[in-house]
Amino acid sequence: MRTRTGKKPAGGGEVYRITGARQGLTDDVRGRQRRYVISMLIRTVAVIATVLLWNVSRPVAVVTLVAGALLPYIAVVVANAGRENVPSLPSALLTSGRSALPPADEHLHNRN
Repeated sequence: MRTRTGKKPAGGGEVYRITGARQGLTDDVRGRQRRYVISMLIRTVAVIATVLLWNVSRPVAVVTLVAGALLPYIAVVVANAGRENVPSLPSALLTSGRSALPPADEHLHNRN
């Protein structure tokens, strides 16, 4: 694996790819909230369409009424769905043939 400058990392050992990392908790919660709000906006449009279409086209109004009644349940199930699965470690781990640190010099450790 090479860095942005085109050189190999200094340590050379195990390097984790950022694409293998899980999504952050705040990003996950924000995404769930966004999906919930969007589905509730669709429900609101369906309920308003039911009111407007009731005397114009009753079968379409019934369909929008059913959609408006079922969307809250679907929205809650989608919003409460668990976080994504953790990627398996081997797919997110890049290994190199070298060790993380070079061997220490003997004269640096022998202080008298």
